[in-house]
Amino acid sequence: MFAVFKRARKAALTAAAALSAIALTACDPVAISTGPTINTSKPVPVALLVPRGSAQQGDRVLAQSLENAARLAIGDLQGAQIDLRVYDTAGNPATASTVAQQALDDGARVILGPVYAEAANAAGIAARQRGVNVLAFSNNPAIAGGNVFILGPTFDNTARRLTSLAARNGKRNILIVGGNDAAGAAGRAAIQRAASETGVSIKGSVGYDLSQQGVINAIPAIRSEAAGADAVFLTSTTAGALPLLAQLMPEAGVDPAVTQYIGLTRWDIPPQTLTLPGVQGGLFALPDQSKVQQFSARYQASYGAAPHPIGSLAYDGIAAIGALVAAGKSDALTGGALTQGAGFQGAGGIFRLRPDGTNERGLAVATIQEQKVVIIDPAPRSFAGAGF
Repeated sequence: MFAVFKRARKAALTAAAALSAIALTACDPVAISTGPTINTSKPVPVALLVPRGSAQQGDRVLAQSLENAARLAIGDLQGAQIDLRVYDTAGNPATASTVAQQALDDGARVILGPVYAEAANAAGIAARQRGVNVLAFSNNPAIAGGNVFILGPTFDNTARRLTSLAARNGKRNILIVGGNDAAGAAGRAAIQRAASETGVSIKGSVGYDLSQQGVINAIPAIRSEAAGADAVFLTSTTAGALPLLAQLMPEAGVDPAVTQYIGLTRWDIPPQTLTLPGVQGGLFALPDQSKVQQFSARYQASYGAAPHPIGSLAYDGIAAIGALVAAGKSDALTGGALTQGAGFQGAGGIFRLRPDGTNERGLAVATIQEQKVVIIDPAPRSFAGAGF
């Protein structure tokens, strides 16, 4: 089992790297940017920075998926013309800075991408000197702020959604269980912030080392701390410690029928996770699946393959840019416009950019019943609806 856990951990780390290095420390955020003026009667130059040329496995496919999704979004726009120009970063911060400057010299009025946090941070610095905003594909809030907005799904967004629902269901005393690593620390911090915003109390927090024995060693503390909790909020992924925790916690007496299990990450991927006894009745959040399926079907029909899991972020970026440009205002790409409260319709449902550079996405809450995913609180379709 230890070898399986090591492989799962490696897979989890690889997946996390596709979005960002969570431990990155960026420059201090500055006040929200203004941004350039544009001529909406002509095609608006948009630079798309993708990790093509990287030595990292999978980046070539990711780069193509991002470009494909962006072009699919351009085809959906009404009343807006986009001149998309693609630049390869090789997944490298120095190259990202160089091509960002080249894109600005070429007339880019906004930058979409890059993927990796360090590269996005570098591109953001280059663009800030020219008064241009960056919509990065990272999920790392450390780089957000000033002229950099992140499009990737964040722990804070998910934690707020789930703690809010937990509070409405009377689960107001939560135990946090997370790994002793950067991702676990980021997850714990997000849950703590969400709890303070939603009136939920944090009963305690139990960490574990990222190994089979590390998880086993944490079980007695989890059992002890869970005795006074209404719910246990797990930060682990299905490719990491979650399967082992879902087995050992119920065996130790933390009954999921009594103590609500909540997951900060998706529990429906891969599908075999749904067979674990410990996840039955658990809660987790996911995007609007009807929107996701529509996007995936259209992408498959257009390009003959499924989109990369984060390829849809490029669709979202173009959708936001296009919606603002279509309004015909010269300030369409300023920070104030990008953070307008009504938000935008993306590949996974509604989302909006926040003045602090992070984002808020409309998420559904699901549970697992008889090894099947059941939506118990649908994703909101507007920011005035339930779920926010």
